[in-house]
This record gives sequence, structure tokens and C-alpha cells, in this order.
Amino acid sequence: MNIQKTAAVSGLILSSVGAPSWAENLTEPKQVLIHIGGHDVPVVAGGLYDRFRSNPPLSVVASEAPDVDLSWFKGIKKEKVDIGFESYSPNFYYKNRKITAVFTANLDRLRELMPEKILQEVQPLQIWPGRGVVALTAYTYDYCDNDSYSEISLSIVTNKPGKSSFGPLTLMSQASSGDFWGYVLKLPVNTELARVRGVVGYNLPKWRTSIELKETDKSFSFTVTDSDSGEIDFIFEGKKLSDVSHAAELVKSSFTNIDQDGQLTFGYAISKQLTHASSTSSDAVNLKLSDGSFSTYLKSLKLGKMMKYEYVPEFQSALYAPKALKDLPADM
Repeated sequence: MNIQKTAAVSGLILSSVGAPSWAENLTEPKQVLIHIGGHDVPVVAGGLYDRFRSNPPLSVVASEAPDVDLSWFKGIKKEKVDIGFESYSPNFYYKNRKITAVFTANLDRLRELMPEKILQEVQPLQIWPGRGVVALTAYTYDYCDNDSYSEISLSIVTNKPGKSSFGPLTLMSQASSGDFWGYVLKLPVNTELARVRGVVGYNLPKWRTSIELKETDKSFSFTVTDSDSGEIDFIFEGKKLSDVSHAAELVKSSFTNIDQDGQLTFGYAISKQLTHASSTSSDAVNLKLSDGSFSTYLKSLKLGKMMKYEYVPEFQSALYAPKALKDLPADM
């Protein structure tokens, strides 16, 4: 992994990703205002969310994205839920891509960043004395129930609530089972729809900023803008690995949180990774930091060795609405 400092570029304008379908659209889509959880939110006029509010018929999705295999979603039932506004769970993500870098980080700092109420239930995994684990993931959702958007997730890897933590053994167990638990620290997004739904409905630390994806024949590169200064905050670049597996695998990512009433909650997403590869080579990732707010936050974690890089150029996902932690099934 290469962590570099990049000079801020004044006046650089990065446009938000937004399109009425999974296909690229060279013109700015028209928008309409809708009301969600006390917020007036601009959405793509005629987009999936404008028409169906997170519950589009799969027949419509099939007609608009005929090259997307929807067979996995046919076996998942949606339910109407109240998450501060009326919605449906799970939320479907039909065509997506992501890169993830897993780092060691200062354990004391990670504990400082977690609310005491959360720490009573879960702890950052200690893989060796003084070091925990964080995952930095960049997502682009090309076609989903919420139209299209990008986001960057920074999460602390934790044990499962109610289960003891055995440090590296727990981490290996989560990796082998494809069942991860974490606490989300940062989650910038590049559409207002994603921000409001995430904050109001899922109690996640989302804010809106520009996230620009650049793709070459060798890499994916996500440029994130500091929402306060308008300058480049950081660039997260990951290589396109050559040894890609086309054997689909299911991965579950769960998180603990505190809702707006101060109650402990949990949420989770199940992803079907259609194509994927990984590497432990430090050359696979290039993280360029600046003096921006997110970069400064990352520096405070004292990131160490990159433990693993995951390249997932094609996946599908189902995100479930949060529930009270006391209702967490024992077998989940």
C-alpha cells in the first residue's frame, strides 16, 4: 500500500454521479422534489425511486436492464417498514462494483471513536497488542432501488454482539464464513437521496460530497472532495486484479449502531459477489491523502500494514432495515 499526500487543487469541480438508469447518461438528468422523513429531497425524475419508492417490480428492472441477472432477487421477499419514513426492506442493489482495503490501526484510537453504549456490546478486534482493524471501501451502485450513487465506507471490524472476541481468531472466523461485523465511522455519499435515507432510516454517519470514479484498463480510482473546502480530500485507487474468480459467493456485513431514540440497533446487507479477487500486495492500493477532513481523520487512526485488498468488479446486494439489537437472532 502506498499512502501519499496530495496537494489540494483549488477550483476543481467534481460532478456527482446521478443517472436515471444503470447506463451512462451524458446529460444531467431532470430532477423532482419528494418528501422523505421531514426532508425535501431531489431525485431523478422518472427514476426507479421516483416511480416506486424502493419497491420496483422486478419485471420493470428486467426491462430497463436486460443484461442483469435478477434470479437471486426473485428469492428475496420485501416487506413494508417504517424507518422514519415508509420504505421497503431489503433495499435492492442490482448492478454494482467496489474495492476494499483492510488496514491495521491504533486500537486505543478506535475505542475512543466508538460510543460507550456500543463498546458495552462489541469491541474492536485486537489482532496484536495495540492494533485493531479497519476497512475502507469504495462503492459505486450503478443501478439500484435508489437510482445510482457512490459512497465511501470506513468501518471498525468488531466481534459479533454477545460473542467473545478472540482477536485474530475471530477475524479469521469471520473471513472464512463470510460473516463480518463492524461499526461504521464515516460514510460520505454523492446524492441527497442516499444521504437522507441513510441518516434518517439507517442512523448512519452520511454526508453529501463529490465522489468521482475514474476507471482505466488497470485500476478503479475514487476521488473524494472535502465538503467544506471544495478541494480534493483523498484519492483511493485499487488495481484491477487479473486472477478474478467468477464463482459467486455470498458475504454478509452487519453493523451495530444507535438510533435517534438512543436505542441500540443492528443492520446488515447480504451481497452476492459475482466476480471477485483479492491480494495482500502493498502495490495493489494507492491511498493519496491531503489536509482534508477525511484525510486528517484517517491519519489519526495511524494506519499500518494493509492486510488485504479486495477487488469486486461485479456484485449484487440486499440491504435490510435496522432492528433493535435486543431482537438479534441467536443464529444470525
